[in-house]
Amino acid sequence: MQIILMEKVINLGNLGDLVKVKDGYARNFLIPRGMAKRATPAAKAEFEARRAELEKLAAEKLAAAQGVAEKMNGIVVELARKAGVDGRLFGSVTNADIAEGLKAQGFEVEKSSVRMPNGPLKTVSESTIDVALHTDVVAQITVKVVGEQ
Repeated sequence: MQIILMEKVINLGNLGDLVKVKDGYARNFLIPRGMAKRATPAAKAEFEARRAELEKLAAEKLAAAQGVAEKMNGIVVELARKAGVDGRLFGSVTNADIAEGLKAQGFEVEKSSVRMPNGPLKTVSESTIDVALHTDVVAQITVKVVGEQ
C-alpha cells in the first residue's frame, strides 16, 4: 500500500515521504495512530496544502522533546526491591517501573519510550538507560536498584 507519512517514522522515512508498506502495517498501525494517510490524489493535495503547518508542528515537538531531554539527562532514579544475599532480585525492574519512577520525579514518559536493550534489570546495580522522547531525541538516565530486606 502506498502511504504519505505525516511524521517521521524510524526505519521508514520522514514527514511527507511517499512509501510503500505492507497493507496490515498501514491499516493496523500507521493510519490509526495518525502517522500516515493513504496516498490518494486528494490526500496528496491536502498534504501539500498543509505541509508548512505540519513541518512547524514537527519542529515544535522536537524542540519540546529537546527541552525535556536537557532536564532529564543525568537524573538518577532509585528503586528499592527485595533482593537475596547475593544481590539478585526476587523479580525484576522493568521499563514500567522506571517510567513510574520518572513520573514520581515529574517527568511524564510512556513505558514504551524507556529502552532496555538487555532486558529487565535483575540484580542490585546501577545502570544507564536510554529514554526515547522523540525519534531524534534520546535522554540518558541512571537507574539505581537498591536491595531492601
